[in-house]
Amino acid sequence: MKICYVSSSRINSAVRLPQCDIAIYPFGALGEVDYESELSGKSGKFEEMARLSGVNKCAAVCGCMTLSRGLKRKSVAVAENGRLLGISDMLNVLDGEEYKSGAGLGVYKLKGYNVGVCVESDLYFPDVFRAFSMCACNIVIVHCESVTDNIPPLLIRSYAYLYGSPVALCTEKCAYLADIDGAIASSNRPLTSFEITPKNRYRVVTSRRKGLFCDEQTDF
Repeated sequence: MKICYVSSSRINSAVRLPQCDIAIYPFGALGEVDYESELSGKSGKFEEMARLSGVNKCAAVCGCMTLSRGLKRKSVAVAENGRLLGISDMLNVLDGEEYKSGAGLGVYKLKGYNVGVCVESDLYFPDVFRAFSMCACNIVIVHCESVTDNIPPLLIRSYAYLYGSPVALCTEKCAYLADIDGAIASSNRPLTSFEITPKNRYRVVTSRRKGLFCDEQTDF
């Protein structure tokens, strides 16, 4: 799987990207998107993103701020081969934030891979990554506006190791990629290509729990 991180410009379908399966853009590439303007044809940001994915024959995943009848959300738009596949919103809004929470886990089939999409504050909720693992995601892509400390890179490294799916973290100025073996790479270049080989490694885990309405009592 080849991933291309692009932070140098806004979405532009005239730009030719290096050959890749998935192109990742930060929040600034689309900026603020008003659904009403998109539907009425006054703006065409999603259309341009879809066109870029078609021209470059890849999937495109881009952070954005979405507006819907006065409600603002942090979102990630996903397109592949010229089609907009969907927009996933941040599920968990922290105290003091002005955003509206979304609903539903963002899992997409992109270039034959199961890809999980995580938005901003959802990074701090392990249940989100456990759910991605249960959905057999080959990679999870996390979009954050910025990283101001070492906690987000530490978290993606931990999640990749614990849940068995590589995690890519995209910000406005830097990109990170954590592998399931505990390794992590980072880049602050305007254009960076990562290549990973998805691995389906499973372990059998057994546990003992009290209850479950057993007919026979078993002593341990």
